[in-house]
Amino acid sequence: MAATKKSAPAEQASSSDAKSAPQDFTREQEMRALRDMLLIRRFEEKAGQLYGMGAIGGFCHLYIGQEAVVVGMQMALKQGDQVITGYRDHGHMLATGMEANGVMAELTGRRGGYSKGKGGSMHMFSREKHFYGGHGIVAAQVSLGTGLAFANRYRENDSVSIAYFGDGAANQGQVYESFNMAELWKLPVVYVIENNRYAMGTSVTRSSAQTDFSKRGISFNIPGEQV
Repeated sequence: MAATKKSAPAEQASSSDAKSAPQDFTREQEMRALRDMLLIRRFEEKAGQLYGMGAIGGFCHLYIGQEAVVVGMQMALKQGDQVITGYRDHGHMLATGMEANGVMAELTGRRGGYSKGKGGSMHMFSREKHFYGGHGIVAAQVSLGTGLAFANRYRENDSVSIAYFGDGAANQGQVYESFNMAELWKLPVVYVIENNRYAMGTSVTRSSAQTDFSKRGISFNIPGEQV
């Protein structure tokens, strides 16, 4: 779902009004997408192995099974667009172009990591790659991502903020405060809800009255589409 700069209702196409035509990709683009997804999968498999061996301290939330989400989104972005997410963040880092060696160094607490070994799995960032974390507090990144969009509008640039969060975080109050602000001020932000069907150990059907998350922005006039 996205809040756009356009204010006229007719210009905001929802999933029920109009769907954009499928994007045709070149073979080179498809192969790069496959490479990026495979990189994330292999990286996460190794991270899980090292975590089991005790080489990675703290928490280590893996992105296995969700690789296509961030890779597909990244293909639609342009230089300067910002990405922010929660604690299941290794895949997003790699998709934005952060080096696998640097991410793994951070996971293992080494000085060569992106946060000099002090951030660990959930607290890495790279201003150069426009990746703003990695956040350990559930849904905290949604309001921060909305703030990035506000900064873009204030500076009058054409950058878009992409805020990723999960089905569990979708029930947090600050998400709806962010939706309201984004639509009220027409902020350039896209909210991506990654529904992996479980918020830690709680299934989505036991925690969410509305399980079609593309409809979560309806009351704020924010269009959404389920992919």
